[in-house]
Amino acid sequence: MLKKKFSKILIGTNNKGKLREIKGLLPKSIKIFSTSDFNLRSPPENGLTFKENSIIKSKYFSKKSNLVCIADDSGLEIDCLDKKPGIFSARWAGSKGDFNKAIKRVYKELDKKDKNWKFKKIKARFVCALSICYLDKIIASVTGKIEGSISNKIRGKNGFGYDPIFIPKKKRQTFGEMRFSSKCKIDHRSIAFKKIKKFL
Repeated sequence: MLKKKFSKILIGTNNKGKLREIKGLLPKSIKIFSTSDFNLRSPPENGLTFKENSIIKSKYFSKKSNLVCIADDSGLEIDCLDKKPGIFSARWAGSKGDFNKAIKRVYKELDKKDKNWKFKKIKARFVCALSICYLDKIIASVTGKIEGSISNKIRGKNGFGYDPIFIPKKKRQTFGEMRFSSKCKIDHRSIAFKKIKKFL
């Protein structure tokens, strides 16, 4: 089964923004399933890295659905905050996934670190680990990164998560201000996807 190209795949996420983005990256020839088709909740993410967490999700959802699964773990690393929120990016948004709350926390932590941070370039990056598993077998696991900086105010209503405060390198707009299709061509998920598409 794993020697030939997949005819169907489960996208292992309960995040609608990620689901939309990964769906748009996958070949049109593949029949796509989502976790809601199987009414699946996400597993505990107790890995120490993005890669470990993406493998945990991919294996878990594959076993639950008996399908090949592609799963993502991604987040924002801010250098002056010791790369936080990092793998805890979603957890900063709380159980209800409130990213306004998460962004406020980012600003609060930056204020604690340096009262004048708003006048400086705050280096950051988005990281995405993508893994494809079938049951316990890891077919592929890759990582994509995009460097950038933190905007000193929330800008734009497009995208999701921390997109309204992340300005990719050599760009002026935040991900939240970019058209979704433009963002999807350059972001960390598309960079990771370029590395993994040969397995699909």
